[in-house]
Amino acid sequence: MGGFKSFVLRGNLVDLAVAVIIATSFGLVVTTFTNWLTAQLPPAASDYFTNEENSFGAFMNAVIAFLMLAAIVYFLVVLPYTKAKEKYFPSPAPGTPEDTVLLREIRDALVTGRGTPTV
Repeated sequence: MGGFKSFVLRGNLVDLAVAVIIATSFGLVVTTFTNWLTAQLPPAASDYFTNEENSFGAFMNAVIAFLMLAAIVYFLVVLPYTKAKEKYFPSPAPGTPEDTVLLREIRDALVTGRGTPTV
């Protein structure tokens, strides 16, 4: 089971799955919900959003659908994935890389071996 967990939480597998699945599945759901929501508006406003001759209404529907889709993806997929990834694969503690520490030790050893350096 550890290998499967490692496979799922590493790389871009989840990112790719989010792009494909969310775009195809939730796109229709959000668009349908947006159409239903704008149909609940008063008749004058509803006609403004759903009138096929009015390109601004179609644009507003697209903007509303995009914002809703982005919120759904972020809160239901990205945040839980990020928390799970950090839980199982914590990022390394900030600090100086080991090679830099080693180079500083070599420099300090050379400086103390020769005395004070001349510039």
